[in-house]
Amino acid sequence: MGGMQRAMLRLPIRQIFLVVLAILLAVGLFLGIRSNLQAGILSGADYRSFVIDGIARGALYAVIAVGYTLVYGILFLINFAHGEVFMSGAFTSFFVARTLSQTGFLNENPLLSVLILLVVSMAVSTITAVLLERIAYRPLRGAPRLIPLITAIGASLFLQNTFRAFYGANTRGYPVPESLQGRMDVFGIPILRTQIIVIIGAALLMVGLYFFIERTKTGRSMRAVGEDREIAALMGINVDRVIVQTFAIGGMLAGAAGVLWALVFSQVDFFMGFFPGIKAFTAAVLGGIGNIVGAGLGGLLLGVLESLAPYLFISPSVPSPNQLTDAIAFTILVLILIFRPGGILGSSDEEKA
Repeated sequence: MGGMQRAMLRLPIRQIFLVVLAILLAVGLFLGIRSNLQAGILSGADYRSFVIDGIARGALYAVIAVGYTLVYGILFLINFAHGEVFMSGAFTSFFVARTLSQTGFLNENPLLSVLILLVVSMAVSTITAVLLERIAYRPLRGAPRLIPLITAIGASLFLQNTFRAFYGANTRGYPVPESLQGRMDVFGIPILRTQIIVIIGAALLMVGLYFFIERTKTGRSMRAVGEDREIAALMGINVDRVIVQTFAIGGMLAGAAGVLWALVFSQVDFFMGFFPGIKAFTAAVLGGIGNIVGAGLGGLLLGVLESLAPYLFISPSVPSPNQLTDAIAFTILVLILIFRPGGILGSSDEEKA
C-alpha cells in the first residue's frame, strides 16, 4: 500500500490535467463544428476559410515569437518591447509604400516593391532592437530579473509614444499591390494571395533561422551563450557581440513580419504592435519559450484556435464571435502558465520553467 501511495504522489498531476484539458478542447472543437455544420449556421467552406486564416495568422505569430524566444534563451529576459520593434518597421515602411504607390511603381513592380518594403522594415526594426539592447537592457544585465522586466514594459510604452509623436496617432491604410489582391485557387481551395505570401514567407524565415542557429558559427555561439554565459566567455566567445546579434536577428524577423502583417490587414498605427506582441509571447510560452521549433508550433496552434474557437459560441448573446479571440489567447496563456510553464516542447522542470 505504501508503494502505491508513493507512486500516486509521483504522478505528474498537472501534466495529466493538461492532457485531459487538451483532449476536452479537441472534442469540444469537433462537436461544435459538427453542430454548426448540421444546423446550417456555417458551411464547410467557412471552416476551411477559418483554418487558412488561422494558419496565416499563426505563421505571423510564430515569426514574431522567435524574437521573444531568442532573447529569453540567452538573457532569460521577456522583452515586452518586442511588439513595438515589430511596429516600428511596419509603420516606417508605410511611408515608402505610399510613395511607391503614388508613383505607380508599386503596381508595376510588385515583387521588387515588396522586397524594398521588407528591407526598409527589417532595417528599422533591427536598429530599434539593437538600440533597445544597448540603451535599456545592457546597463541592467546584472540586475535582478524583475528590474529588466519593468524596464521592458517602460521601453514598450516609450516606443509607442515616440512613434506616435513621429508619425501621428491616425491609422494609415497600407497600400497593397493590385497583383496581391483577390484570391487564387490552390488545390481547388480559394486562398487570399496575401495569405499565400504570408505562409510561404513565414515558413522560409523559420526554416532559414533554424538552419542558421544549427549550422553557423554565430548560431553555435548563441547556443553556447544560452547554455552558460560565463563558460562561453572563457571559451573565447564575445558575449556582448552575441547578445547584440541576437537582438538584431530578432529585429530583422520582426520587421519582416511587420510588412507581412500590413499586407494582410492593410493598415498600420502606433499601437499595432501591442496585441500581436502579446499573442506572440503567448505562442512562445505555449510552444516552449527558448525553443525555436516550439515558437513555430505555438504560433500555428494559437492562430488556428483563435480562428476556429470563437465560432463555437455563435448565439444571439454573442453577435460578433471574432471579438472573443483575445479572450481565448489570454485564457490559453493562463492555463499554460498554471499547468505547464515550460510549454509543449519546453522543460518540464518547474525551476527552469
